[in-house]
Amino acid sequence: MPSPRRRVLVIGLDGGTFDLLDPLMRAGVLPFLNSLAQKGLRAPLASVYPPKTIPAWYSFATGLDPGSLGIFGFTEPDGGPGKSRIVQSFRPAEAVWDHLSRRGVPVGVLNFPLRAGYPIHGFVVPGMLSDNPPTYPKELRATLEGELGEALLPELPAYRGADREAWMSLATRGVEQRGRSAELLCSQYRPEFLFVLFRETDRIQHQHWSELSGPASGVGPDLIAFWRSIDAACARIDAAFRAAGGPSVTLVISDHGHGAAKADFFTNRWLAQEGFLRFKNGDGAGRGATGSRRRLLARALLLSEKFGPTRRLVSSIADRLRGGRRRESVGKLLGGESSFESMAAQIDWQKTTAFSYPVPEGIYLNRYNLTLTEDQKRATVRELRRRLEAYPGAHIEVYEPTEIYAGTNLTQAPALLLKIDDLGTEPRMDFSYPDPMLATRPGFFYGSGVHRMNGILIAAGEGVRPKFEQTPRSLLDLAPTILETMDVPVPPGMTGRSFAPLLGEVAA
Repeated sequence: MPSPRRRVLVIGLDGGTFDLLDPLMRAGVLPFLNSLAQKGLRAPLASVYPPKTIPAWYSFATGLDPGSLGIFGFTEPDGGPGKSRIVQSFRPAEAVWDHLSRRGVPVGVLNFPLRAGYPIHGFVVPGMLSDNPPTYPKELRATLEGELGEALLPELPAYRGADREAWMSLATRGVEQRGRSAELLCSQYRPEFLFVLFRETDRIQHQHWSELSGPASGVGPDLIAFWRSIDAACARIDAAFRAAGGPSVTLVISDHGHGAAKADFFTNRWLAQEGFLRFKNGDGAGRGATGSRRRLLARALLLSEKFGPTRRLVSSIADRLRGGRRRESVGKLLGGESSFESMAAQIDWQKTTAFSYPVPEGIYLNRYNLTLTEDQKRATVRELRRRLEAYPGAHIEVYEPTEIYAGTNLTQAPALLLKIDDLGTEPRMDFSYPDPMLATRPGFFYGSGVHRMNGILIAAGEGVRPKFEQTPRSLLDLAPTILETMDVPVPPGMTGRSFAPLLGEVAA
């Protein structure tokens, strides 16, 4: 008699890292997640590059790397210079739940980054990319909100320190609501595969990494309450999923890890300094009245970091200037335009050979300079790589897409991808600082955390034996593993390697 097919629950903690979870588990803040880690498989989970939410979650879902999907960040080129759009979807590739659905397996997807739900054998409640996106079935949103007694909460707004209490409360409410939503959906649909994503974890870590990365005893009570709500919601979802009966496996995963933001590299400033990016006049390059004003302002702000009273004052002012058109206009008055989009009209596109936009980890050859020959393009790539790898202010690793991707859907790919100081230095596309390298991120910058490659993998359930691995598994391994665990054939083209044998089997 064949073994019964196991059901699979996948809980995504966006940006989850053992660097943070381990101290919280030891402190007793995460009893449920700790119990899963103790009785099941635990391993680091290597992300794709760039380790960003959209390409990473889409790669998890499809088992295809960014080079196969043609997706390398949140946005992709769209139209002329300085124009982009949010990537539309991972489709026409199929997600793991699509493969299952076509074989009659009931599935559920809650809060995955999509613009809209679509027909499937089960339900889809999208998240992240737009407020109030259509669900599948269409009437599901109204039904779910009626049972919850409140509207589904959208993505968290931009953070301001003055609003910390309300912002943290909203993040915790979102987590609790998602736990209740999953519970209701499990009861109604009884899915055999369920994916639930908590995006709030990434947002919290970006903003509060400096506080979270210390001893658990020093973490603020609002952050502890948030993480307790994550643990409780995971426990609630797990119990609701298992209540349908039958053997099951629970996977807790992340799309990437997290770590300290130590420095910032302004790629377009470097390209301008090196002559690859050219302006119609000197202003955008940091010369002229606007450039001089920005340079003086930058030096004054950095000087303020050395003194406690001025550091607090500047941080307070910067906090007040975040968000809203009026606040942004004040910032532009003080320092001039800074976004790549706003500076695009000042760039001489007939003389520029390379620029960084819209993926900050990438450098693109200038497709708008039609005089560039193929030989010139190859020579430019070689020279860019040589100079970047020799850059004295940081350790810059430089890759061509074909060096890191198995797929060849590279039409929208950057010519080069950068990894700086093992991701401790964040590449930036804007012109908000007058020099290429800001060696220490000041306190008035937004956020203290950035993405890292190593996420988390925890697997527990019927047939899974305790195992601690130190060698990272790949995010691309998950789709074939889930399919094989559920006795569904793995389609050709997936580049990951299934580790389903480590999840064991259930006796017939």
